[in-house]
Parts: sequence; C-alpha cells; structure tokens
Amino acid sequence: MVQPLYGSQKLHDDLRMTFRIKAPDARSVVIEFGKPEGPERGERVYPMVKGDDGAWSVTTEPLRPGFHYYNVLIEGFACADPAAPSYYGWGYWCSGVDIPDPSLPEAEARNVPHGGVRMHWYHSAITGAERRCMVYTPPGYDANLETRYPVFYLQHGSGEAEMSWPGQGRANVILDNLLAAGKARPMLVVMDNGYAPPPGVPANAREQNRFAEVVVKELVPEIDRAFRTMADREHRAIAGLSMGAGQALNIGLNNLDLFASVCALSGGGRSFDPATSYGGLFADPAKANGRLKLLWIGCGRQDGGFAGAQGMHQRLESLGVRHVWYECEGSHDWGVWRRHLVELAKVLFKG
Repeated sequence: MVQPLYGSQKLHDDLRMTFRIKAPDARSVVIEFGKPEGPERGERVYPMVKGDDGAWSVTTEPLRPGFHYYNVLIEGFACADPAAPSYYGWGYWCSGVDIPDPSLPEAEARNVPHGGVRMHWYHSAITGAERRCMVYTPPGYDANLETRYPVFYLQHGSGEAEMSWPGQGRANVILDNLLAAGKARPMLVVMDNGYAPPPGVPANAREQNRFAEVVVKELVPEIDRAFRTMADREHRAIAGLSMGAGQALNIGLNNLDLFASVCALSGGGRSFDPATSYGGLFADPAKANGRLKLLWIGCGRQDGGFAGAQGMHQRLESLGVRHVWYECEGSHDWGVWRRHLVELAKVLFKG
C-alpha cells in the first residue's frame, strides 16, 4: 500500500519528491530536511523557485524510504507545511513525509483486524498537572472482557511526545499486522510523554525531569487501574528510542520489581560500566540473568551512537549476560525504530 501524499507533495517513481507551496508575496521559500540531525544523517536544504501563479516548487534528490521531518522556511521563518500533516518532532510542530519502504511491509496499513489507540488522561501529583498518554489496545479488547493483557511501555525520543509512536512510528499499524500474522502476543502499549517537570518548569525542559518517578509511582498504577492488565513484573516491559532508550534502561533496570523486560532502541549505552551502572546490576551476571526475562538492545549501523550501543552489547556478551542484540542498516531515524519495533514485538512476553 502506498502511503497517502498531500496537496503540496508529489512522489516520483525514482523517490524524488516535488513540493509546491503557494506564497505569492514571499521573496524566498525553502524546504529544509533533517535540521537537528546534521548532514551525516540526511540534512538537505532545497531553495524553491517561484512560478507565474505565485506558487513555489522544488524537486528533491531521491529520498531514502521511511519517515522524514521537514520545515518550510518562508523568508527565513520556519513553519509547518499548511497542506500536509504536522508532527510534534523537533520540540515543535513541523511537517513530515513518509516514503514507502518495501522492505518493511509490517509498517503499511492492511485489511486486518485493527486495535485502537486511546487518549488516556490522568492526574499527576508529582508534576501538579493533568497528563496524557496514548494506549494501544489490541483487536478484541472491547469484546473479550474477561481477558487480561501484558503491558509494554514504549517511549519516544528527544523533542517528541506521546503522539510520536502512533504517528511517526506507526506502532498500532505494526502491532495490528504482527498480531494478524500470529507473530506477536496481544498486548497493551502505553506511550507517555517523556517530559515530566515539576510545577513552574517549562513542559519540555530536560532539567528536573521527574519522568522516572511519574512512571513508577503514578503511570504504572494508573494503567493497572484503568485497563485490564496482567499486573506483575513478568508481564510488564519498558522500551524507548534515543532519549527514551536511556529512560527505559534507567527506569527498568532500577525497578526490576516492576519490569522483567527492558529494551533500548538507539541509545543509552555510551557510558555503560557493568560495575557501577544501574546500581551495579551487571556486576553479578548470574543475578542479572535471574532477574531479567528480556534485555534487548538495537541500533542502526549508521547511527552516531552505534559504537556505544555495540560496546554495551559486547561488554554484556563478555560477562555472559543474556540479551538480544539487533543491528540493521540505517541511521537515527524512524525507519530504524519501526524495524526495531517489528523485531522486538515478536519476542516480547514469549516463554
């Protein structure tokens, strides 16, 4: 299935993309890809040319399959494309375009039974605010009222939010397809906002982030209260990408009474020391193996953090700590993280 494009976007057979922006009074318009990632991860700037009808257009180089953030710069002012969907991805609402990836059919919506994505609000005494998480419920959740489900807590990366995994990541599409193929176990997937500042601190501030405390003291109890969960550590997993990978490792490995499965996608391994990290958990490999049902680490080979993630994997391997290491082609982007989710979901809550 080819993903829908919008009025400002036209995808060519060779994967070049033509953009068209109507701004008749502007003196310059530019399409900007990948600004936060840097040139090694695909940054491109495309000045547009104004036509006689007042519309500006440009055709890009061939784009790699997967999801791409972009901005429209009108006389230097960065804004979202008004004729395409917006995504919260760089710490603000920007635009995105999805290039179909034939090697990842699980990320394409199909005619299979579909689960739901629910917006769930709860009060946080820790932040002094109402918080929102997104919860994927598998097909049949509302019909099979006696069934309880394992819970997978899945976190976004820096500058993103709780909408990112259902939006940019297509988590619900991937789970629907895997469940229809019998390749995953039905589960709830909880996607919360990884920023949880105390009262009076800006909402997306990295300093004083109390997200770990929110997860342990508020989010897990709230999900167990509001949904039909299997409320024990054996049926609870936590994962995240980039910033969320560090959060997942920190929260999960320091709270093994709550989580038996801990997973890191493209992050969290750079300063790993088995003797001291995570309360010295890995200083005793046998004890770590006894407490962890699944430790999963993945990274794209072209990711700037690949050496750190691979180093963590190699240290764990040398110590005899059981874990799954998954590497694939790709950089620090949603194409890699979608692939990670496909592979991770196949082994979660198995055995």
